[in-house]
Amino acid sequence: MTQMIAHYKVADYARFRTAFDADAEDRGNNGLSLLQLWRESDTAAWALYQVGDALRARAYLDGAAGVFNSQAGVSATEFHFVETA
Repeated sequence: MTQMIAHYKVADYARFRTAFDADAEDRGNNGLSLLQLWRESDTAAWALYQVGDALRARAYLDGAAGVFNSQAGVSATEFHFVETA
């Protein structure tokens, strides 16, 4: 089972959350299902995703996620694909 842990650095959490919720369908269509979202601070969040299609998920992160990032005020991201040991 593959999962992805994401860290987002954002300008404003409220703006990020609004855009994040609006992007759910696009993420889902690209192999990512949200399991948990954590707010670290007003400028940082973490998310845990179930990865249904790693190839599509990586393509989304390398392309279309850029639109989400600009709408959400994301200044930096880290993505880690992990598997259950």
